[in-house]
Amino acid sequence: MTFSTEKPVVCPIVIGRDDEIAALEQALGQTLEGHGQTILIAGEAGVGKSRLIAATRARADRLGILRLQGQCFEPDAALPYAPLADLLRARLADLPPETFASNPGIAAPELGRLVPELVAALPGYTPPAPLEPEQEKRRLFQALTQFIVGQPNASQRLMVVEDLHWSDDTSLEFLLSLARRVAAQPLLLLLSYRSDEVGPGLRHLLAELDRERLAQEFVLKPLSRGDVGAMLQATLGLARPARADFADALYTLTEGNPFFVEETLKSLAVAGVLSGNENVEARQLLNHSRTPRSVQDAVLRRLARISAPAQRVLTLAAIAGSRFDFSLLQALAGQHEAELLRHIKELVGAQLVVEESAERFAFRHELTRQAISAQLLVRERQALHREIVEAIERLHAGSEEIHLPDLAYHAFEAGIWEKALPYARRLGEQALAMNAPQAAIEQFTRAIEATRQVGQPPDLALYRARGKAFEVRGEFERAQDDYVVALDAARMADDVATAWQGLLDLGFLWLARDFVRAGEFFRQARDLASQMDDPKRLAQSLNRLGNWFANMDQPRQAQGLHQQALAIFRELDDQQGIAETLDLLAVAAFFAGDRQRAITAFEEAAACYRALGDRRGLVSALATLGPLHCFSRVVETLPAVPPHTGQAVGECEEALTIAREIGWRSGEAYALCELAACLLTKGDYGRAQATLHEGLAIAEEIEHRGWLTLTHSTFGKMYLDLLAPHAARWHYEQAYRYAQEAGANHLIETAAAFLAEASLLGHAPARAEAVLQNLVAEESPVETLKQSLLLAVYGELRLARDDPDQALRAADRVIAWADQAGEAGVIARLWKLRGEALATLGRTAEAEVALRAAREAAREQGSHPLLWQLHVSLGALFQAQGRREEAEREYVAARAVVEEMAASIPDEALRGQFRENALARIPASRQLSRRHADGNRYGGLTARECEVASWVARGLSNREIAEALVISERTVEAHTGHIRDKLGLTSRAQVAAWAVAQGLVPDTL
Repeated sequence: MTFSTEKPVVCPIVIGRDDEIAALEQALGQTLEGHGQTILIAGEAGVGKSRLIAATRARADRLGILRLQGQCFEPDAALPYAPLADLLRARLADLPPETFASNPGIAAPELGRLVPELVAALPGYTPPAPLEPEQEKRRLFQALTQFIVGQPNASQRLMVVEDLHWSDDTSLEFLLSLARRVAAQPLLLLLSYRSDEVGPGLRHLLAELDRERLAQEFVLKPLSRGDVGAMLQATLGLARPARADFADALYTLTEGNPFFVEETLKSLAVAGVLSGNENVEARQLLNHSRTPRSVQDAVLRRLARISAPAQRVLTLAAIAGSRFDFSLLQALAGQHEAELLRHIKELVGAQLVVEESAERFAFRHELTRQAISAQLLVRERQALHREIVEAIERLHAGSEEIHLPDLAYHAFEAGIWEKALPYARRLGEQALAMNAPQAAIEQFTRAIEATRQVGQPPDLALYRARGKAFEVRGEFERAQDDYVVALDAARMADDVATAWQGLLDLGFLWLARDFVRAGEFFRQARDLASQMDDPKRLAQSLNRLGNWFANMDQPRQAQGLHQQALAIFRELDDQQGIAETLDLLAVAAFFAGDRQRAITAFEEAAACYRALGDRRGLVSALATLGPLHCFSRVVETLPAVPPHTGQAVGECEEALTIAREIGWRSGEAYALCELAACLLTKGDYGRAQATLHEGLAIAEEIEHRGWLTLTHSTFGKMYLDLLAPHAARWHYEQAYRYAQEAGANHLIETAAAFLAEASLLGHAPARAEAVLQNLVAEESPVETLKQSLLLAVYGELRLARDDPDQALRAADRVIAWADQAGEAGVIARLWKLRGEALATLGRTAEAEVALRAAREAAREQGSHPLLWQLHVSLGALFQAQGRREEAEREYVAARAVVEEMAASIPDEALRGQFRENALARIPASRQLSRRHADGNRYGGLTARECEVASWVARGLSNREIAEALVISERTVEAHTGHIRDKLGLTSRAQVAAWAVAQGLVPDTL
């Protein structure tokens, strides 16, 4: 019996994927319960990803789960939002027009950018006003999210996007954003990709999903030898397994790839040698599969059995794309509808294409289309692409914009350069406006090649646009090459406005690599703008040059330039310009030491950014505000202020959330670093360390030297706090190196100050002196925050070198600078230095005043790393004066603060090292006279106060302690207040730590 060629050679069941099917069914069940998740399905071409997804779709349909389906195709990498537009078309095409009218969220105006042919014709449709690219992307992301999670009449949803290896980067960004929201939605997000074709954009998506633990992944392997036998039996409908030698040969030739298995069987079927029973011999397979490892041979063998007109239709379809419209194919084939339908039915019967709708068909597998296309000569393919361009233009005259992606692709492939140029240019501009840089690069590259082919001179607008896309992608050298071409062309054409823009472009680009080079470009832009009658360009130039001055540690000059720009923007009523100028003015004010002015300007800028919907600007303002609202590392030479640590952490967390939502990697790295700085102030060392590691990974990935400097500096601060000098020094050395590579004076010299401080902690004053050499001028006035940090460390170095006079002079100079900068008040770090220098000079009364003031300032700021050291310094002063009880009280308080800090360090080794190093600096309790011992055994506490401290250490509240001791709650409050005052402690946690250290808590508790 011969196997019928009319019988589908398709396996009716999924073989070898029992575990994956069970997991997917479980995921669908969780979706029904309202719990969403993301699942990735990966594997090589033809391994069965689509087959597994099809089984999941069928199961979802049976459960009544709404299904949304999007597909990526090979040309889609150059088309922003391609798979999402495909998903929209598939869904919206099934909905009647009245659905749109009654559910505006489904057909939001923003979606018209993606599917204009479906949305633009709706009654009352008004296109949304254009926005900046980042804002446009955000608006589209919101509309798409609303469309996906807000579908009517379906509380559970399955969203499938296949073949992500062909997706554009912007769609991948959206899918990452959606994956972060899935857990709170009854949505199963199912994504597939070829594991051997992972590009940079997909690699980033997979890394983020893995890092944030947002997805479960199934990597499909080829079928086993037994699975191929089972597939062979099911496909041929055999009552018993096929001959072992035939199944083994099939497995060897196809290597267990399910698609290749079916294609090989189909080639045997159309050759008429496939028996309908289980006794097929292996030699039959070998004789009729010349290149069985290639699906191309199997496809071509099947093509030989279909009619010549059908082959012609299939070839046209293969050039048209993985999906093709009936009307377009009819125009290309020149056939009547009935005739074309007959040929398409022949192709469907041969299992080469499938019907998706009345108008649209698709190849059953992309490998089939590629195999057919590969048989054509280049000139043949070009001729067919030309026919397609002409057919689209003829069929859709007047609405070419809707079909722009197809026109741009086929015109370029056809070599119709005079058409490829405008089509690719328009598509590239759309991609850039939609913040899809990789798609923009593809289209602008096509447009530039078309320009060259038609013999036109370089188009500077195209090169600048592609350079901008390269810059967004982080491809520095390629962006620079394009910017230089555009600038040179503008100068040759005497195009002053474009030349000015080119200078700014290069200046911005170089900020990430070399501030000196960036400054050269900004100066040239300012000089050129001064010659133009354009106040807005002049204000923009002043801002860029001003920010450069701030980073080169010349904040006074920066503030002057920003004030000029602000006046111009306010006169123009340019709100965006005002917001950006306030942001930059805040940076300059902070670098000058005027923290309050900086905070005010940042808050005003943040409010403007919110009103404008500028989320990137808001990220920057909020992340910078956070550390200013608490006692962070960078404000240690400014006076104490009431800490707002909770507010600071909240601002940084909001900045981080926004940066992740808009996919801004640079902003995310910056927000993580600043959040870690606030967490260190809070004493949350475990979370701070994890946050820093996350930020450092991103900064290294995008090679941002500025953020690498900041992140390593914050790491160094953490290790300084925890008395780990070697780790601190290593991180500060990295920060110093990256700052030098960036060339920003503010970063370089701030990192140098921190590196010198770490060297002092590690008892290496010579190293500290070498780092500070030529950076500190003893008699020069202090003018900037960076100079104050350098001078403070220099003073600490002089004290370590037994030069208290110079140490005192340094402290007093920085204190005077802060007062002149409008930051009057006690500066804990400097008053500590001043007090210790005065004590060394024998001016004990003045020293005591300074150290007491520093201790109170450190308490007010919540700076525990400084507070315990101040307790030790005061104890040493009292001990030298013979005030033994007061000295012991300070040492007790120091130990309590140390124990509280140690309890907050999650790393056991680091915690032990800190306790050992810190306690070694606190003198052991000395043997007192009996009278003194009785009065000072527990820091002067009474027996009742010791009892209350013991209950505090056991975790009881004041009310519970009152009940246990049969006293009033008010009395307990009085006792705890006396305990803190006598011991110099600031919190119940410190009281508890002290009580444990004194042995007041029984070991059995």
